Amino acid sequence: MKLRSILKALLLCLPLSFAHAQKADTLVSVAEERHVLWNGVSLSGTGRMFVNYPMITPRPHASVAEVNQAGVANPFPAGEWNAWHPGKPVETAFVGTNAVRFGPEGDLWVVDTGSPSFGAEVLPHAAKIVQINLNNDNVRRIYPLDANVVLPKSYVDDIRFHGGKAYLTDAGVPGIIVLDLATGRARRVLDHDKSTTGSSTISVDGVMMRGPDGQPLIIHADQLEVSPDGRWLYFQPLAGPLYRVETKLLDDPSVPAAGLSRSVELWYQTNALGGTAMDSMGNLYLEDLANDSILKLSPDRKLTTVIQDHRLHWADAPWLQDGYLYLPVAQIDRASQFNGGVSKIAWPLRIYRLQLTSVEKH
Repeated sequence: MKLRSILKALLLCLPLSFAHAQKADTLVSVAEERHVLWNGVSLSGTGRMFVNYPMITPRPHASVAEVNQAGVANPFPAGEWNAWHPGKPVETAFVGTNAVRFGPEGDLWVVDTGSPSFGAEVLPHAAKIVQINLNNDNVRRIYPLDANVVLPKSYVDDIRFHGGKAYLTDAGVPGIIVLDLATGRARRVLDHDKSTTGSSTISVDGVMMRGPDGQPLIIHADQLEVSPDGRWLYFQPLAGPLYRVETKLLDDPSVPAAGLSRSVELWYQTNALGGTAMDSMGNLYLEDLANDSILKLSPDRKLTTVIQDHRLHWADAPWLQDGYLYLPVAQIDRASQFNGGVSKIAWPLRIYRLQLTSVEKH
């Protein structure tokens, strides 16, 4: 008993930094960035890692890059795609990307907002979806997004796929874009609908985020996921709440706008989220900006905490593969545009890998 008491006393005296180091084992850094801001990651089936660099910090060395085994990010694909600057053609170069995602045919799909900087208007003919074949690293197809679909103040945010369709959120002009992958035709739905229109401000670690104009920042339709059976599209403005609607209604052009709006279900009163992922069981993983945490929302709407760690400060668009979440820490709220021209980013930024099965708790 005396030995047990001594061991207990010693444990109580251990420094906090040691306790934190034990907790840190659940987050493994797999990549670092020391100069520009990234906001998304996606891995191929063979483990190739791709990242996206938005036009939020000064123009990055690339819009899309592949991170090699040595941790070096190389512009991807080759050629002029990552060499755009004002005055050059916009149709076959990245102007302002915001998402990378693996989709149909195992290809890498890139969302180009067509906006040369955060808050700037979309350049004519610049907004597009680019499909890249990883068998030869060449562009397979370009899907231009016409001016009646992507408006001057649009900010095409992210992309998901189901049944020959791609769904995209517009965070600038509230709405969802449905793209037919066979024909290339796109149309807007839930345009300025309550479900796609942001109405809440964004708070990170208790601080309200402000735009470049100094006003509270409002982001419209942002996160989205398709259920494993393809029946539902889940989506929300960045600061919530979370809604869902049946994909068959989104896919049908004959459904009237009012009828589609009535079919949208309020699913959960979420906080502001940096990104989401959904597993094969229909569990949603939510990157909670207010608390630097990852939450899990089950199909029966039970919310649990997976992990809370201040290193996950504005973790953005994640990737879920083989039981691991890949979490790109973006620190977007610390960028100079949102802090009166002064950057507060704590370099380096990291992509963390989190094994889900070993850390979840209720």
